[in-house]
Amino acid sequence: MRLSLALILALLITGCGLLPEVQDETKAWSAQKLYTEAKGQMAEGGYEKAIQYFEKLEARYPYGRYAQQAQIEIAYAYYKASEPASAIAACDRFIKLHPNHPNVDYVYYLKGLVNFNDDLGLLGALTEKIAETSETLAPLARQDMSERDPKASREAFESFKELTTRFPGSKYTPDAIARMKYLVNALASHEVHVARYYYKRGAYVAAVNRAQAAMQQYPQAPATEEALTIMVKAYDALGMNDLRDDTLRIMQKNFPDSRYFALAKKAETPWWKIW
Repeated sequence: MRLSLALILALLITGCGLLPEVQDETKAWSAQKLYTEAKGQMAEGGYEKAIQYFEKLEARYPYGRYAQQAQIEIAYAYYKASEPASAIAACDRFIKLHPNHPNVDYVYYLKGLVNFNDDLGLLGALTEKIAETSETLAPLARQDMSERDPKASREAFESFKELTTRFPGSKYTPDAIARMKYLVNALASHEVHVARYYYKRGAYVAAVNRAQAAMQQYPQAPATEEALTIMVKAYDALGMNDLRDDTLRIMQKNFPDSRYFALAKKAETPWWKIW
């Protein structure tokens, strides 16, 4: 038995030596060759292959002139390959290693973009004004961001804010500002969405608190109109008439042409009792 096992082991060891060695086609490539081939893969949509080439480039030539650019390209390749966590990690790594790099503004922008487009199917609808004034954001006009988890939206906002604060003259700053304006309303809309949820389920105090949070954190967002509306209705449901009337006066001052007031002209009862 022992002899048989020893014979089998010897055959396995010998057999391993007979297996063909896997050849690495990039073994003799220069840094320029690796970079050029990786860019070619990127252009053709071969992001996984491009990432492999960029990683080999950085590992073999860590101090060459292509290494830093490869780190940026890897982040973008991960983004295009729909791997946001890896893309953000690559951005953070570059920012930490090269805080004064000439292209670090782009990396901040890319990090914001990754979070902005995270889970794209649930992104929020752009307001008509932004859609009309920003060609970059217009394609997202039919999406809804207010119902998604706002974590990625907040992180995107912070990345864009860092970009616009540190690099006001960057060519990426105008687009970042447009996206920040959109994100503010999306985040406010999320708070209002939650307030609406509470109101419909009779949790009027929770609805008021969430609507107030939207107004305090995002006072300039268009979503504050509905936040005030929910507060008026919730106070009315709670029998807090003084607070209801105070909120109504604020709403009339800030949104004199609100569609909710038009309802009052068509009915004998207050609009908040028929909405």
